[in-house]
Amino acid sequence: MAGIAAVAAGAGLLGGEVVQPRRIGTADIARLNAVLELYRSVDRETGGGLLYREVARFADSVYRMLDWSQSAGLTPPLVAAVATARQLAGWTALDAGRHGDAQRHFVAGERAALTADNALLVAMIRYAQAKQLQHLRHNRDALATLQLTCAQLGSQATSATKALLWGAEAASIAALGDHQTALKTLGKASDQFERINKEREPASMGFYDRGELFAQYGRVYRDMARRDRRHASEAVRWGRDSIAAFGAGHVRSTVLNEVGLCSALFLADEPEQALAVGARVLKQAKAMSSRRVIDRVVNLRRDLVRHREIPEVASFERVLSAQAVMTA
Repeated sequence: MAGIAAVAAGAGLLGGEVVQPRRIGTADIARLNAVLELYRSVDRETGGGLLYREVARFADSVYRMLDWSQSAGLTPPLVAAVATARQLAGWTALDAGRHGDAQRHFVAGERAALTADNALLVAMIRYAQAKQLQHLRHNRDALATLQLTCAQLGSQATSATKALLWGAEAASIAALGDHQTALKTLGKASDQFERINKEREPASMGFYDRGELFAQYGRVYRDMARRDRRHASEAVRWGRDSIAAFGAGHVRSTVLNEVGLCSALFLADEPEQALAVGARVLKQAKAMSSRRVIDRVVNLRRDLVRHREIPEVASFERVLSAQAVMTA
């Protein structure tokens, strides 16, 4: 963290007072994007709790760069970089449980992306907003946001963007109870995933991999299993497949899907395996600074109900309830 801040400050991109305005060059934008990627990598590995104040300060600082002078050709990439900074500030705030701050940054980022006429970046920011709405269980609003984004993208949508947005749509559709449509939407996402050509995708889609797609399958099948236990084994399979597919740098995503696997195992009437995964998840969650991870861990209580009579499960539930009180 200190190293990244030092790099940003050395590049004139961060500080209590922004450096004297000057003319912006190509190197400035390159440094800005490089610092953003450093922050992004830390976020994936440790969570947003350690980052959100620092990234918010960084985003607010670089926002002022819009008032600096630059050639007409550099204005769009500068505005896009500033929008990306606000998006990352919103994302880390969301992960830290600072939902008001997250929304403020998302709105500012969307405004900048629209100014830059960067439709794909607008889509990524709205995707982040939808993920926040899903976390808060506002799935109708999340679905409306995702569907509007797809419609407005039209022919500008890349295969990865379509797969990402449709996968997220499927999760909200399933949460709303329309499982048949959710599975059809997942199928569309999978078809687009197989068409991805990395060379034609924006850098912002670099994080999207097969693990992210499989994670949405896991979410949909968990929702289905809550209404029909016959789907629980599929939920378990997709949970394990998503964990196996994530790269080493996707630590938080791996932990989130370990939580999902724990839920799926309880739903599949495999409480011993669920407890083994749950113990691992509790340890992993303590090592991360992610309120979003903690919220998901606490929510495990809804899927262990059938096994409360088992003493070890009852003990696990008490631990989760204590965690809920601590984070309230």
